[in-house]
Amino acid sequence: MIRAITVFLLLCLAAPAWAEPALAVAAPGCSRESLKQITDTYLDALRKGDPSLMPLAPQAKYIERRQAIPLGQGLWQKPLAVDFSRSFFDTETCESYTEIIHTSSDHPWVIGTTLKIAGGKIAEIENLASDKRDWLCDAQNYLKYSSTEKWDILPPEKRSDRRTLIKVAGDYFDIFQDYSAFDKVPWGIPCVRIEGGAYTNEKNDPNPSCTAGVPKGGGVPMTNRRYLVDLEMGTVIGQLDFGGEKGLPDAHMFRLENGKLRYVHVITLCPNGCPVIPPPKQ
Repeated sequence: MIRAITVFLLLCLAAPAWAEPALAVAAPGCSRESLKQITDTYLDALRKGDPSLMPLAPQAKYIERRQAIPLGQGLWQKPLAVDFSRSFFDTETCESYTEIIHTSSDHPWVIGTTLKIAGGKIAEIENLASDKRDWLCDAQNYLKYSSTEKWDILPPEKRSDRRTLIKVAGDYFDIFQDYSAFDKVPWGIPCVRIEGGAYTNEKNDPNPSCTAGVPKGGGVPMTNRRYLVDLEMGTVIGQLDFGGEKGLPDAHMFRLENGKLRYVHVITLCPNGCPVIPPPKQ
């Protein structure tokens, strides 16, 4: 986010207290391979527009744009081509998160999908589905830049532990509340950020930084934080309310390599309209 959105949210939103969630307890019987298999089944069902193709728990819940709706409505009203996807698996919480990009119709989407798995079945689907209504959303640009990035399995010596990954995400979010947290983040070079579709390195600088556009005003609460961690991918996804309880539904995805920030991806919904402000400066 850029500095202007800080001012917007300070004027419009309350600032309730927040707290970091506790670290997850390992989920028994939840493997990376089982999560991948279920996620692949979900993506196949989405492509075909048929929820019955998924292994759903009896009372499975569907949430789209932070609203609980019947499965079969919203994105599920017809088949949706998946033009690009990238998935992450948290074997401790038994959840997956998938970045889905759809550009091959007259209604493009950038979607962050969280699947909660229980007993080998999908207990909850949450789609943070963004389109042209939302913060800087440009699905074509998102596809262009995300699809060229290298998000491979990291060798063990380049990985960070769970606590470190969550701390980095938390410190990044803390910057919006208090700019003094800036120096706690292990900024890497090179590092690039995709924010809705806006890209911080369109000029192809060989040594880009993710510090471009980081707000300096402070005072913006980042509440209801929850994290999904893929240790093998060096990735943590932080979902929250940007600006407080009535703020903007948001997901930030961070990748660390050798303990340094390498990639940041951002999806932010604007349920009541986005502020008209310029994209992040390069």
